[in-house]
Amino acid sequence: MPAPKNLQILKPGPDLIPTMRVFTASLGVKCDYCHVQGNFASDDKHEKVMARMMLKMTADINSKFPDGQMHVGCYTCHRGSTEPALAPPPPEPPSK
Repeated sequence: MPAPKNLQILKPGPDLIPTMRVFTASLGVKCDYCHVQGNFASDDKHEKVMARMMLKMTADINSKFPDGQMHVGCYTCHRGSTEPALAPPPPEPPSK
């Protein structure tokens, strides 16, 4: 596997691919949702640029917790969808 290029927020190393897998699971997508097929370093897709902004946003939110732990991530809002959930799902009707 070639060395990653154009990393601006994430760092190269053994955690990079597992981190990317968390992103794909959190949004319910495959790699090519954000990456140009065959050129992962490209910034041509808006989704990749937006992902970087979201990473900065979650890092900023997490930095405000005094315990230094991660409290929010992609799944916190996305729940397996490309669009973040803005409200909880409607309640299920009561069973008869």
